[in-house]
Amino acid sequence: MRLDPVSLKLFVSVVEEGTIAAAAAREHIAAAALSRRLADLEGVLRTRLLDRTNKGVEPTAAGITLVNLARRALHELDDIAVQMADYASGVRGHVRMFANISAITQFLPGEIKGFRERYPQVQIHLEEKISSVVTRSVADNAADLGIYTAGPHAPELETFPYHADRLVLIAPKDHPLADCRRLAFADTLDFDYVGLHTGSAINLQLTKAASEIDRTVRLAIQVTSYDALCVMVGAGLGIGLLPEALARLHARMLGIRAIRLTDAWAERELRICVRAFDALPVAARLLVCHLRQG
Repeated sequence: MRLDPVSLKLFVSVVEEGTIAAAAAREHIAAAALSRRLADLEGVLRTRLLDRTNKGVEPTAAGITLVNLARRALHELDDIAVQMADYASGVRGHVRMFANISAITQFLPGEIKGFRERYPQVQIHLEEKISSVVTRSVADNAADLGIYTAGPHAPELETFPYHADRLVLIAPKDHPLADCRRLAFADTLDFDYVGLHTGSAINLQLTKAASEIDRTVRLAIQVTSYDALCVMVGAGLGIGLLPEALARLHARMLGIRAIRLTDAWAERELRICVRAFDALPVAARLLVCHLRQG
Protein backbone atom coordinates (compact mmCIF):
# COMPACT_ATOMS: atom_id res chain seq x y z
CA MET A 1 0.00 0.00 0.00
CA ARG A 2 1.42 3.37 -1.04
CA LEU A 3 -0.10 6.61 0.21
CA ASP A 4 0.55 9.78 -1.76
CA PRO A 5 1.18 12.86 0.45
CA VAL A 6 -0.47 15.05 -2.19
CA SER A 7 -3.66 13.00 -2.01
CA LEU A 8 -3.60 13.17 1.79
CA LYS A 9 -3.21 16.95 1.63
CA LEU A 10 -6.12 17.22 -0.80
CA PHE A 11 -8.26 15.00 1.42
CA VAL A 12 -7.55 17.21 4.46
CA SER A 13 -8.50 20.28 2.41
CA VAL A 14 -11.81 18.70 1.37
CA VAL A 15 -12.70 17.89 4.98
CA GLU A 16 -11.76 21.39 6.17
CA GLU A 17 -13.59 23.19 3.35
CA GLY A 18 -16.67 20.93 3.34
CA THR A 19 -17.01 20.79 -0.45
CA ILE A 20 -14.87 19.46 -3.27
CA ALA A 21 -15.28 22.69 -5.24
CA ALA A 22 -14.01 24.86 -2.38
CA ALA A 23 -11.07 22.52 -1.72
CA ALA A 24 -10.21 22.48 -5.44
CA ALA A 25 -10.13 26.28 -5.50
CA ARG A 26 -7.96 26.38 -2.38
CA GLU A 27 -5.48 23.85 -3.77
CA HIS A 28 -5.55 25.22 -7.34
CA ILE A 29 -6.64 21.95 -8.92
CA ALA A 30 -9.60 21.00 -11.10
CA ALA A 31 -12.54 19.62 -9.15
CA ALA A 32 -12.71 16.55 -11.41
CA ALA A 33 -9.03 15.80 -10.79
CA LEU A 34 -9.52 16.18 -7.04
CA SER A 35 -12.49 13.80 -7.15
CA ARG A 36 -10.36 11.21 -8.93
CA ARG A 37 -7.68 11.58 -6.27
CA LEU A 38 -10.26 10.94 -3.54
CA ALA A 39 -11.65 7.90 -5.38
CA ASP A 40 -8.12 6.50 -5.76
CA LEU A 41 -7.43 7.11 -2.06
CA GLU A 42 -10.60 5.27 -1.05
CA GLY A 43 -9.59 2.45 -3.39
CA VAL A 44 -6.13 2.14 -1.89
CA LEU A 45 -7.51 2.14 1.66
CA ARG A 46 -10.50 -0.07 0.72
CA THR A 47 -12.95 2.02 2.71
CA ARG A 48 -15.32 4.92 2.16
CA LEU A 49 -13.86 8.15 3.54
CA LEU A 50 -16.54 10.69 2.63
CA ASP A 51 -20.31 10.81 2.52
CA ARG A 52 -21.70 13.02 -0.25
CA THR A 53 -24.69 15.21 0.71
CA ASN A 54 -26.62 17.95 -1.02
CA LYS A 55 -24.61 20.45 1.07
CA GLY A 56 -21.19 19.02 0.27
CA VAL A 57 -19.20 16.20 1.87
CA GLU A 58 -18.81 14.91 5.40
CA PRO A 59 -16.09 12.53 6.63
CA THR A 60 -17.11 9.02 7.68
CA ALA A 61 -15.73 7.54 10.89
CA ALA A 62 -12.78 6.26 8.86
CA GLY A 63 -12.41 9.69 7.27
CA ILE A 64 -12.24 11.45 10.64
CA THR A 65 -9.49 9.07 11.74
CA LEU A 66 -7.62 9.55 8.48
CA VAL A 67 -7.74 13.36 8.57
CA ASN A 68 -6.11 13.37 12.02
CA LEU A 69 -3.45 10.89 10.91
CA ALA A 70 -2.89 12.78 7.67
CA ARG A 71 -2.41 16.11 9.44
CA ARG A 72 0.18 14.51 11.71
CA ALA A 73 1.99 12.83 8.82
CA LEU A 74 2.01 15.97 6.66
CA HIS A 75 3.21 18.06 9.57
CA GLU A 76 6.06 15.62 10.24
CA LEU A 77 7.04 15.68 6.57
CA ASP A 78 7.12 19.46 6.68
CA ASP A 79 9.14 19.32 9.87
CA ILE A 80 11.84 17.23 8.18
CA ALA A 81 12.46 19.98 5.65
CA VAL A 82 12.28 22.72 8.27
CA GLN A 83 14.72 21.09 10.66
CA MET A 84 17.21 20.19 7.91
CA ALA A 85 17.08 23.78 6.69
CA ASP A 86 17.89 24.92 10.22
CA TYR A 87 21.32 23.31 9.95
CA ALA A 88 22.04 24.85 6.56
CA SER A 89 20.94 28.45 6.92
CA GLY A 90 19.89 29.29 10.43
CA VAL A 91 16.42 29.19 11.95
CA ARG A 92 13.65 28.83 9.41
CA GLY A 93 10.16 27.49 9.76
CA HIS A 94 6.43 27.82 9.42
CA VAL A 95 4.34 27.98 12.59
CA ARG A 96 0.58 27.39 12.59
CA MET A 97 -0.98 29.41 15.38
CA PHE A 98 -4.61 29.83 16.49
CA ALA A 99 -5.59 32.48 19.05
CA ASN A 100 -8.73 34.04 20.43
CA ILE A 101 -9.71 37.62 19.71
CA SER A 102 -8.61 38.88 23.13
CA ALA A 103 -5.02 37.77 22.54
CA ILE A 104 -4.97 39.01 18.94
CA THR A 105 -6.30 42.47 19.71
CA GLN A 106 -4.39 43.13 22.93
CA PHE A 107 -1.02 41.38 22.96
CA LEU A 108 0.00 39.52 19.82
CA PRO A 109 0.64 42.34 17.31
CA GLY A 110 3.63 43.74 19.15
CA GLU A 111 4.90 40.36 20.32
CA ILE A 112 4.79 38.80 16.85
CA LYS A 113 6.48 41.87 15.40
CA GLY A 114 9.30 41.47 17.93
CA PHE A 115 9.64 37.77 17.11
CA ARG A 116 9.74 38.41 13.34
CA GLU A 117 12.45 41.04 13.81
CA ARG A 118 14.55 38.46 15.63
CA TYR A 119 13.69 35.49 13.38
CA PRO A 120 12.78 36.96 9.96
CA GLN A 121 12.89 33.55 8.25
CA VAL A 122 10.10 32.10 10.41
CA GLN A 123 6.64 32.46 8.87
CA ILE A 124 3.69 32.60 11.27
CA HIS A 125 0.25 31.62 10.02
CA LEU A 126 -2.15 33.13 12.58
CA GLU A 127 -5.91 32.53 12.60
CA GLU A 128 -8.52 33.91 14.97
CA LYS A 129 -10.70 31.23 16.60
CA ILE A 130 -12.84 31.00 19.72
CA SER A 131 -11.08 29.41 22.71
CA SER A 132 -12.81 26.02 22.46
CA VAL A 133 -11.80 25.73 18.79
CA VAL A 134 -8.24 26.83 19.61
CA THR A 135 -7.69 24.02 22.11
CA ARG A 136 -9.44 21.39 19.97
CA SER A 137 -7.40 22.38 16.90
CA VAL A 138 -4.13 22.08 18.79
CA ALA A 139 -5.18 18.67 20.12
CA ASP A 140 -6.10 17.58 16.56
CA ASN A 141 -2.76 18.83 15.16
CA ALA A 142 -4.46 21.48 13.02
CA ALA A 143 -2.31 24.09 14.80
CA ASP A 144 1.13 23.96 16.42
CA LEU A 145 0.17 26.22 19.29
CA GLY A 146 -2.81 28.17 20.50
CA ILE A 147 -3.73 30.97 22.88
CA TYR A 148 -7.05 30.70 24.69
CA THR A 149 -8.91 31.98 27.73
CA ALA A 150 -8.46 29.50 30.57
CA GLY A 151 -11.62 27.53 31.23
CA PRO A 152 -13.16 24.06 31.30
CA HIS A 153 -13.01 23.56 27.52
CA ALA A 154 -9.30 22.64 27.34
CA PRO A 155 -8.49 19.01 26.41
CA GLU A 156 -5.35 17.25 27.63
CA LEU A 157 -2.64 19.64 26.45
CA GLU A 158 0.60 21.10 27.75
CA THR A 159 -0.12 24.71 28.76
CA PHE A 160 1.82 27.77 29.90
CA PRO A 161 0.79 31.11 31.42
CA TYR A 162 0.50 33.96 28.92
CA HIS A 163 -1.24 37.18 30.02
CA ALA A 164 -3.95 38.24 32.45
CA ASP A 165 -6.73 40.58 31.44
CA ARG A 166 -9.81 42.07 33.05
CA LEU A 167 -13.34 42.36 31.70
CA VAL A 168 -15.07 45.68 32.22
CA LEU A 169 -18.53 46.96 31.43
CA ILE A 170 -18.88 49.47 28.62
CA ALA A 171 -21.89 51.76 28.38
CA PRO A 172 -23.05 54.73 26.27
CA LYS A 173 -22.11 58.06 27.85
CA ASP A 174 -25.79 58.89 28.51
CA HIS A 175 -26.65 55.47 30.02
CA PRO A 176 -27.96 55.27 33.63
CA LEU A 177 -24.82 53.30 34.60
CA ALA A 178 -22.37 55.60 32.81
CA ASP A 179 -21.36 57.58 35.90
CA CYS A 180 -20.54 54.47 37.97
CA ARG A 181 -16.86 53.78 38.61
CA ARG A 182 -17.36 50.23 39.92
CA LEU A 183 -20.39 47.96 40.12
CA ALA A 184 -21.44 44.34 40.48
CA PHE A 185 -22.54 42.37 37.44
CA ALA A 186 -25.90 41.67 39.08
CA ASP A 187 -26.66 45.40 39.01
CA THR A 188 -26.40 45.46 35.20
CA LEU A 189 -28.95 42.79 34.34
CA ASP A 190 -31.96 45.07 34.18
CA PHE A 191 -30.48 46.63 31.03
CA ASP A 192 -30.13 45.42 27.43
CA TYR A 193 -26.77 43.93 26.41
CA VAL A 194 -24.88 43.91 23.14
CA GLY A 195 -23.29 40.44 23.10
CA LEU A 196 -20.59 38.71 21.12
CA HIS A 197 -21.35 35.70 18.95
CA THR A 198 -22.43 32.39 20.47
CA GLY A 199 -19.45 30.31 21.60
CA SER A 200 -17.14 33.23 22.35
CA ALA A 201 -15.46 33.16 25.77
CA ILE A 202 -17.04 36.46 26.83
CA ASN A 203 -20.52 35.38 25.72
CA LEU A 204 -20.16 32.11 27.64
CA GLN A 205 -18.97 33.96 30.75
CA LEU A 206 -21.84 36.44 30.48
CA THR A 207 -24.42 33.65 30.31
CA LYS A 208 -22.74 31.59 33.06
CA ALA A 209 -22.47 34.51 35.48
CA ALA A 210 -26.15 35.39 35.03
CA SER A 211 -27.22 31.77 35.45
CA GLU A 212 -25.30 31.44 38.73
CA ILE A 213 -27.49 34.15 40.28
CA ASP A 214 -30.69 32.82 38.65
CA ARG A 215 -30.93 35.68 36.19
CA THR A 216 -30.85 35.95 32.41
CA VAL A 217 -29.08 38.37 30.08
CA ARG A 218 -31.26 40.58 27.90
CA LEU A 219 -29.39 40.35 24.59
CA ALA A 220 -30.60 43.09 22.27
CA ILE A 221 -28.13 42.17 19.53
CA GLN A 222 -25.10 39.92 18.97
CA VAL A 223 -22.04 40.84 16.90
CA THR A 224 -18.86 39.08 15.80
CA SER A 225 -16.11 41.54 16.74
CA TYR A 226 -15.02 43.90 19.49
CA ASP A 227 -15.15 46.85 17.09
CA ALA A 228 -18.77 46.12 16.19
CA LEU A 229 -19.66 45.68 19.86
CA CYS A 230 -18.22 49.10 20.73
CA VAL A 231 -19.98 50.79 17.81
CA MET A 232 -23.32 49.28 18.84
CA VAL A 233 -22.82 50.31 22.47
CA GLY A 234 -21.78 53.79 21.36
CA ALA A 235 -24.99 54.03 19.33
CA GLY A 236 -27.01 53.37 22.49
CA LEU A 237 -28.19 49.82 21.68
CA GLY A 238 -27.08 48.39 25.01
CA ILE A 239 -24.16 47.77 27.35
CA GLY A 240 -21.44 45.14 26.89
CA LEU A 241 -18.37 43.39 28.26
CA LEU A 242 -14.89 44.02 26.88
CA PRO A 243 -11.25 43.52 27.94
CA GLU A 244 -10.18 46.62 29.84
CA ALA A 245 -7.29 47.66 27.59
CA LEU A 246 -9.55 47.68 24.53
CA ALA A 247 -12.39 49.34 26.42
CA ARG A 248 -10.13 52.26 27.39
CA LEU A 249 -8.97 52.64 23.79
CA HIS A 250 -12.48 52.63 22.33
CA ALA A 251 -13.77 54.88 25.11
CA ARG A 252 -11.57 57.71 23.83
CA MET A 253 -12.63 57.21 20.22
CA LEU A 254 -16.36 56.57 20.64
CA GLY A 255 -17.24 58.44 23.81
CA ILE A 256 -18.32 55.34 25.72
CA ARG A 257 -17.71 54.69 29.41
CA ALA A 258 -15.61 51.81 30.83
CA ILE A 259 -16.75 50.65 34.27
CA ARG A 260 -14.93 48.14 36.48
CA LEU A 261 -16.80 45.05 37.65
CA THR A 262 -16.32 43.92 41.25
CA ASP A 263 -16.96 40.24 40.42
CA ALA A 264 -13.97 37.88 40.75
CA TRP A 265 -14.66 36.22 37.37
CA ALA A 266 -13.94 39.52 35.60
CA GLU A 267 -10.24 38.70 36.12
CA ARG A 268 -9.24 36.28 33.34
CA GLU A 269 -6.17 34.26 32.42
CA LEU A 270 -4.93 33.69 28.89
CA ARG A 271 -2.79 30.59 28.34
CA ILE A 272 -0.60 29.10 25.61
CA CYS A 273 -1.32 25.47 24.69
CA VAL A 274 0.65 22.87 22.70
CA ARG A 275 0.37 19.11 22.30
CA ALA A 276 3.91 18.54 23.61
CA PHE A 277 6.54 21.29 23.80
CA ASP A 278 9.51 18.97 23.25
CA ALA A 279 7.94 17.56 20.09
CA LEU A 280 7.38 20.97 18.48
CA PRO A 281 9.45 22.10 15.48
CA VAL A 282 12.32 24.40 16.41
CA ALA A 283 10.56 27.52 15.12
CA ALA A 284 7.41 26.80 17.13
CA ARG A 285 9.42 26.22 20.32
CA LEU A 286 11.18 29.55 19.80
CA LEU A 287 7.83 31.30 19.36
CA VAL A 288 6.38 29.75 22.53
CA CYS A 289 9.44 30.87 24.52
CA HIS A 290 9.17 34.37 23.07
CA LEU A 291 5.47 34.66 23.93
CA ARG A 292 6.05 33.41 27.47
CA GLN A 293 8.62 36.16 27.99
CA GLY A 294 6.02 38.73 26.87
